[in-house]
Amino acid sequence: MESNVAYKEPTPKKVITNKDLNHMVWRSLFLQASFNYERMQGCGWLYGLIPGLKKIHTNKEDLSQAMKDHMEFFNTHPFLVTFIMGLVLAMEENKEDRSTIRAIKVATMGPLGGIGDALFWLTALPICVGIGASMAMEGNVAGPIVFLIMFNALHFFLRFFLMKYGYKTGVKALSSLKEQTKKISHAASILGLTVVGGLIASMVNLKTTMVIPLGSVTGGSSIKLQEGVLDQVMPNMLALLYTFFMYKLLKKGYSPIKLITITICLGLIAKFIEHITHFPIL
Repeated sequence: MESNVAYKEPTPKKVITNKDLNHMVWRSLFLQASFNYERMQGCGWLYGLIPGLKKIHTNKEDLSQAMKDHMEFFNTHPFLVTFIMGLVLAMEENKEDRSTIRAIKVATMGPLGGIGDALFWLTALPICVGIGASMAMEGNVAGPIVFLIMFNALHFFLRFFLMKYGYKTGVKALSSLKEQTKKISHAASILGLTVVGGLIASMVNLKTTMVIPLGSVTGGSSIKLQEGVLDQVMPNMLALLYTFFMYKLLKKGYSPIKLITITICLGLIAKFIEHITHFPIL
């Protein structure tokens, strides 16, 4: 699509207010409402921008061209999209070249997608879920509520903050974003994996009751496999190995429902073998 076109009304005007920015933040919640594999979040992206574009481009031809440009393929992390929205709005308001606006949009959506995955899915979500689930496991009904409040407080704070930050800083924010992208993603990934490791140890309850007989040489004594062997090597080893097994299946395309079904079936099979052989397994 040709984006390098002249504006019919090229004079920059400062028309976007804080109220407009807040309005577009709420509209950004529908970013993936019409998600499809041709343009991904393109329709939702345009839906979020429309109030600002209408105020900026009072000429119908300029508005039409801007809307066509923003209907193109778009895909980024839904929680961080408002930074790009603010950035693009500032450029639209300054009547920047359309090809430049398009290039900036394309250049930012990828890095923010990576940062968002590391920040939210690998860090914030496991931490909030861990706190809420721990409360729920102790019988506290507030556990799910605490999880929702914590996670969404961070989510909405970033949505509103990044919209205004992107709009006020404009293209000046891009240089600092590029410098910090790898550092932010790396640090967030390390923190997230550390939290996941703690959750595995505290919430995946997989232990064996298997006993290994040592024979008549030692007077007929035996050793418990869990306490005497596995825990000496690494506590919660079975839980970690089973988590890796589930993760491997997940990467192969297995759905969470299938993973739950496999877990239940393996548990039933182990108990059935115990019942038939009278040999403890789990």
